[in-house]
Amino acid sequence: MLDSNCLYVQDENGNEKKMTILFTFDSEDKKKQYVVFQDAGHDTEEVFASCYDDQGNLYPIESEEEWEMVEEVINTFAEDEENA
Repeated sequence: MLDSNCLYVQDENGNEKKMTILFTFDSEDKKKQYVVFQDAGHDTEEVFASCYDDQGNLYPIESEEEWEMVEEVINTFAEDEENA
């Protein structure tokens, strides 16, 4: 589930975890919306990404090609943050 700056996911044990949304973006090519996020409870640079629908439901990224596109967007975001 998404809200304004965080989302909640279930870990492998079924526990709900709060994640901080870094940014969202749309892909016209894939006709999907994506969210990039980090674990709110840990000081780590690990980021996660998922597709989401208009109701805020999260879905896994399905293909290697799709992951490559998402990673490119994440890298661009990281470079922009470093240069800001």
